[in-house]
Amino acid sequence: MPLHISLREVRDSDLPVFYRQMTDTTSLTMAAFTSEAPADRGNFAAHWARVRRDPRVICWTVVGDGETVVGHASVFGPPGEREITYWIGREYWGHGVATAALRALLDLVPDRPLHGRAAADNSGSIRVMEKCGFVVTGRERGYANARGEEIAEVVLTLAAVQG
Repeated sequence: MPLHISLREVRDSDLPVFYRQMTDTTSLTMAAFTSEAPADRGNFAAHWARVRRDPRVICWTVVGDGETVVGHASVFGPPGEREITYWIGREYWGHGVATAALRALLDLVPDRPLHGRAAADNSGSIRVMEKCGFVVTGRERGYANARGEEIAEVVLTLAAVQG
């Protein structure tokens, strides 16, 4: 049975769930481009404190069936260069949760263009963005902390609606 996905403001009680999700080894490897020390609780707390007080960051908790925290989704960066990011708990992968969460985020954020990035081998995340209208606009290489090496990255863009 699929979850009904919605977004709500981030609460303090969401942070332990985010921490658990963002320190999952499989998830870290898939995301690739993570903080240098994702298990460092102090860094985690400082990061979320900055995110939550920065008016340029739009961050939401992704909720399933009105109560279960399944991840988070955000938009950040300066105008014209705004990027999306999302993190969905691994137990929800493959069930349309990320796609539903990104669509909900895009409905709330009128900024265009928007950009997204994913490790080139993260076909699931690339597909999520493509389902939401993003198109591949570039390829880069960058150092992936979670993998300890430089890897290929795909850059996607959601352009302004024409017409």
